[in-house]
Amino acid sequence: MQPKKKALGRGLSAILESPETDITSRDISGDYVVGAVAQIQVDLIEPNPFQPRVQFNESELADLALSIQTQGIIQPITVRKMGYDKYQLISGERRLKASKLAGLKEIPAYIRVANDEQMLEMALVENIHRSELNPLEIAISFQRLIEECQLKQEELSQRVGKDRSTISNYMRLLKLPTEIQIAIRDGRISMGHARALLGIENVDNQLSALHQILEEKLSVRQVEELARNFSHPSETPVRKEKKMIDLPDRFEKGREQLHSLLLTKVEVKVRSKGNGSIIIPFHSDDDFDRILSQLEK
Repeated sequence: MQPKKKALGRGLSAILESPETDITSRDISGDYVVGAVAQIQVDLIEPNPFQPRVQFNESELADLALSIQTQGIIQPITVRKMGYDKYQLISGERRLKASKLAGLKEIPAYIRVANDEQMLEMALVENIHRSELNPLEIAISFQRLIEECQLKQEELSQRVGKDRSTISNYMRLLKLPTEIQIAIRDGRISMGHARALLGIENVDNQLSALHQILEEKLSVRQVEELARNFSHPSETPVRKEKKMIDLPDRFEKGREQLHSLLLTKVEVKVRSKGNGSIIIPFHSDDDFDRILSQLEK
């Protein structure tokens, strides 16, 4: 048997339709031959344990179910044959869920044989291409393709048809704090907002910026400006306090004389160069006039 070739640079449909992806074309048990498109009972299909998509929009599923009721399944799902009348979903979970909602008992399916790594790769690539994943789910799918399928970024780029910089931008989202990742997942902030937040190094500042985005409904451009302000805060010159010295006796005596004359607190400060200041507080207009009259005597 010739070793299987990797279908680099092709979409999942090309991979699935190629005979190179089939391990056998004989029926290994049950009624259907591997490689065929057949009507399979939906209750014979078990979920895909490698499904990268964790959330499905209920409204969109209902719309798809209505479409399936009127037009049928346009594109078959893909299943892995596990044994006699036993199948495991490789890709097409959204179509399978909608078909169950539509009340279908059977669904058209491609039948394939794949090992776990092949199955994971096929499911991830299928979801990236065929479903409207949120940016975080796409990032997780890319990470799993690299880590679990042992793909290099160049190979991944060829598999999914996206350049390496795009892949890197998605995967960087996984470096953001959990609270921000949840906001991405829930659609409260966009991919553009998230990329701008990546420009802020401090986690506390990132979270502060997130709260500001949500409260003030900031645009991506405003967040980019916010990130620049966090990275390069305007520097306010710090006024240096001039060094003070202990109050010499003659200045202390002068302070006491003023205190006795004005009947109020008097503060005298003397700097190392010999200059200084006398501070006489007042509490009202009348108090100010009283102090002034005393000084004029």
